[in-house]
Parts: sequence; structure tokens; C-alpha cells
Amino acid sequence: MRQLLISADDFGLSPSVNEGIERAHRDGILTTASLMVAGAAVADAVERARRMPDLKVGLHLVVIEGPAVLDPVEIPLLVDRQGRFPSDQIKLGLRYFFRPDIRRQLACEVQAQFDAFARTGLALDHANAHKHMHLHPTVGAMMVRAGLRHGLKSIRVPIEPPVPVGEPDTIGARALRAWTRVLRAQLRRAGMTTNDACFGLAWSGHMTTDRLITLAGRLPEGFSEIYFHPAASRDPLLDALMPGYEHEAELAALCDPRVRRALFRTGAVPATWQDAR
Repeated sequence: MRQLLISADDFGLSPSVNEGIERAHRDGILTTASLMVAGAAVADAVERARRMPDLKVGLHLVVIEGPAVLDPVEIPLLVDRQGRFPSDQIKLGLRYFFRPDIRRQLACEVQAQFDAFARTGLALDHANAHKHMHLHPTVGAMMVRAGLRHGLKSIRVPIEPPVPVGEPDTIGARALRAWTRVLRAQLRRAGMTTNDACFGLAWSGHMTTDRLITLAGRLPEGFSEIYFHPAASRDPLLDALMPGYEHEAELAALCDPRVRRALFRTGAVPATWQDAR
């Protein structure tokens, strides 16, 4: 049996992203979105979500390249004076692992983001992390602990099989798939559910109509998530953070009837995180 969840990240990043997610849900196949609770347009995102009761919303945890919830004076070892996390993934990973003082502040920020989501009044459908930082065992463990306090039941494991997307199976890709076992073990111990496969890594920002039609005929058995980064138009924030992404093309793909037919005509059934195992 093939179960398929269609989701979008970065809800709350900007009004253009929010508009893209709303259009992809109302006019397309998008069923799920992940909210950046400190995003510049989070209030607009929450307002839109309340108008779309069928849109499932979860937390998009930000502990890299983005704004924090807590004031910079509370977490000076994590963020700059503007309250933003740095972008160096390797350096951050080492600091999160080896510095107890940084880990204490990180735990406070992770909890604060879950608390901020709870204050929106939206039901917590799932969680994942910006740039998949919850693959870091420290961040993953903190996400699980804080999430359990808020009734979290499902977390994305970013594991992408190489065959369906037709990309070379590099050493890096194989290492990443092996590393996801750490997160999957954390989720198993916590009694949480997750996906069997996740698509959107190799083609991140480029989940276009042609690629999705190609992927549709190669979906594996089990529970798969395909995640997107749609936006209604370019804006300065998207140009700064993701200059090469095809946000508008991803929105067009989500609303393209050919994509809907291709994904679901082979027997795949639409799914939510409640269907995950």
C-alpha cells in the first residue's frame, strides 16, 4: 500500500510563502504545512490557517539560519544581537554537541518554540526542523522531549531513497540515510510515528511538474512524504535565503491537475500524519 502526504515547509516565513501555501491547499493537493513560529509573517500564517480548518499544521523548528523566539539576552550563545541563528551547519553541530552551556540555552529555545506554537491555538500535527537540524542527535532529543510535553506524535525523518528520483547515489547520500537511523531510534523509544520515505531533498526547491510526474510512477510502498517550498511570488527574503529555489514553479506543480492524476492514479492514497506508523 502506498500512502502519500503532501506538505510545505516555511509557513510564516513571508506573506508570499503564506499565500503560496494557502493557494496550494485551496486549489491544489497540499494538505499539511510546517510553521516557523518566529517567522516574520507568522501572525499572517496563523490567521490563514484558522481560515483553513482542513490544513494540518505542525512546527518547523528553527535552530539554524533564522530567528529565535527567545530574546537574544536570554540565549546570547545561540544567536546574534538581532536574535538570528548563524548559518554554518557544521560549526553549529559541533557547538550543540560539545558545549553544555550552549545546550542549556538550546533546550530553552526548543521548548520556547513549542510553547509559542501552543499559544497559536492550532492543533500540533507534527514537527520537523529547518534544514533538517533534528538529525543532530542533541536537537532530535530536545525536539522529542519538548514535543512529548505538547502531545506531539509524529516527526519527519528526512530519508530519501535514491532510485525514485533518479539521482546518483553518492557517498554523502548513503551516509545521510544511515545517519537517519539515530533519529528513527529516538522516535521509536518515544513511541512516536514517522514516514518510511521522504522526497524533496535531492530536488529541494525544484519540485516541478515534470519531476513530480516522473516521481509518481516510482513511489515506494509504505508512507511517503513529499515536501515543497511554494510561494506566490519572489520577495527580498526569499532572494536572500533561497536565491536558486523555484518557489513559483513548485506552487504551479501543486496546483497542476496532471500532478494530481500522476501521483494518485497508481493506487497511492492521500494520507496525514495520523496514518503514519
